[in-house]
Amino acid sequence: MAATPGIDDGTLALRLAALELENSQLRGDLAASLALTASLREANEHLVLAAVDAQTSRDDAEETNRRQNEFLAMLAHELRNPLVPINVSASLLERSPVNTATLERLTGVIQRQVGHMARLLDDLLDAARLSSGKITLAIEPLRLAELIEHAAETVMPRVRERGQELTIASASDALVVEGDRVRLTQVFTNLLNNASKYTQDGGRIAVAAQVRAEGGVTITIDDNGSGMSIETIERAFDLFTQGPRTLARSEGGLGVGLNVVRNLVTMHGGSVGAASPGLGQGSTFTVSLPLSSAAAPSGVAGSAAPVAGVTRRILIVEDNNDASDVLRMLLEVEGHQVEIAGDGNTGLALALEGRFDAVVCDIGLPGLDGLELMARLRAAGADTGARPLTIALSGYGQPQDRERALAAGFDRYLVKPVAPAVLIELLAVAVVGR
Repeated sequence: MAATPGIDDGTLALRLAALELENSQLRGDLAASLALTASLREANEHLVLAAVDAQTSRDDAEETNRRQNEFLAMLAHELRNPLVPINVSASLLERSPVNTATLERLTGVIQRQVGHMARLLDDLLDAARLSSGKITLAIEPLRLAELIEHAAETVMPRVRERGQELTIASASDALVVEGDRVRLTQVFTNLLNNASKYTQDGGRIAVAAQVRAEGGVTITIDDNGSGMSIETIERAFDLFTQGPRTLARSEGGLGVGLNVVRNLVTMHGGSVGAASPGLGQGSTFTVSLPLSSAAAPSGVAGSAAPVAGVTRRILIVEDNNDASDVLRMLLEVEGHQVEIAGDGNTGLALALEGRFDAVVCDIGLPGLDGLELMARLRAAGADTGARPLTIALSGYGQPQDRERALAAGFDRYLVKPVAPAVLIELLAVAVVGR
């Protein structure tokens, strides 16, 4: 190689060495850059895969939650259906002209146990709906005394059965809370049921309300029952948690009622707590709610008074033979004329004849479901304006089920097992040719 003019061989060698070193460094930097690029590409691929996995997990969780809710709704429907003939049969036995003290006692047992099973189903479904955020509240000013009174009326049969004493300190009508009437009544009903469940026969339960100095109101439910340990108190409001019980499980329950209470009270901006001096020394549950600045309504509008001795022409559309048979017997005892259809198509054909003052219809029917039946019945009667009172009688009890039924044209929506007296009253005040 020819020497560069003015540069000796030593200098040239140094420059070549420097260039080689720089070139080596560049190759190293390039290799590092390529390695970093590969790492970034790999990390990006991992992030993409993680995002896909996360979305898949969310989709799976939502699908699992959807299937769970569907299963629980179907479970409740299937369990509620048999309760209808049991409950109505008990009501018929109660009305029997040969009713004896023993028969009356057995009838009461049947009715109370049907009510107990219905409450268990409601608690189970509410726990699922609350956990998925599917419960909404219809907020309005409510008198606290009225809420507690309605809850007490619900639990009194159980209290009387066990010879317990329930005292309620009179709450001022000035105590008004903002809340959902049904849900707050459910809160106090669950707490009173819980107090009765864990209080011995002949025990005492007391309810009182007190305005807090810092604002709001605190309602206490005291009992002198079995009490709770510290460990039980700490977990009292957790889902599927119950206090110690014997193998006999005589108290019953699923361990969801208090969890439902806590969630509903929290949704109302309040809090709930539990306390006990110890096992065998009773328990105290407290509910704290904010007071409303608005005035409560002057009164709840009462339903129209039943018309005594008026015979209604009633169509029952129900595919459960036992349920339809005992419903017919119940309504015929009340003096009504009753016909039965065992499927949706037959029910629609009879209803379209226009001979009935009221139609009591199941939702889950073979051939033509109750929603489609009602939609077609309403469409056919739109021109005449005359239509019967329509009552949905269904084992599906979720809010969307009620909304769909009312949107289809039903006037009322009753969840099985409906109290016979409720159905009788609705039919008694039905306006013929409405």
